[in-house]
Amino acid sequence: MKRTRVALVGLLATFVAACVTINIYFPAAAADAAAEKIVDDIIGRDRQDPVPSQPEGDDKGAFLGSDNAPVIVFNPLEWLIPSAHAATPDFNVDTPRIRQLRAEMKARHEQLKPFYEDGKIGYTSDGMVTLRDGAQVALRERGLIKNLLAAENRDREALYQAIAEANGHPEWEGQVRSVFADKWIERAPGGWWFQAVGGEWRQK
Repeated sequence: MKRTRVALVGLLATFVAACVTINIYFPAAAADAAAEKIVDDIIGRDRQDPVPSQPEGDDKGAFLGSDNAPVIVFNPLEWLIPSAHAATPDFNVDTPRIRQLRAEMKARHEQLKPFYEDGKIGYTSDGMVTLRDGAQVALRERGLIKNLLAAENRDREALYQAIAEANGHPEWEGQVRSVFADKWIERAPGGWWFQAVGGEWRQK
């Protein structure tokens, strides 16, 4: 009898742990929308399409019945383990550190912009910026570009980590970086250069 109780307790603990794990997920749609807003602000681009407050089909606490009315689903685990839902990810989080990084990157972009436009620098596939063709860079520009790229990449690294940490999941840094890497390229003006995953350069 004692063994049976121990087995049942172990099974319940495993089940609860599994449910907690399922609820801790990386919300890619929310991260994508926030990244677009941040990127557009930094590069000075007006957003053309409004971003919905919640993607379609992303309801977690209700489903539609036959009459299309929302039917609330009660989950006893939400009473047992409310911490699984307590910290809702917010990729629009605005901490002093994130504000500072965005402001610095936005100001620096005005210096980087001419180099994007003439193809001397471009976006990498991992969310950074790098020199595309050193032969095009005049000797008098090399020091300036080198310093600008070092500062920009340092701030990008810090921004991705700060966003992940502000959401209570520093382990999401790689996923945040990946979302931003795609968004930098997607929102870049035509004519700018970017590196594909294989390393080859392409022009928008």
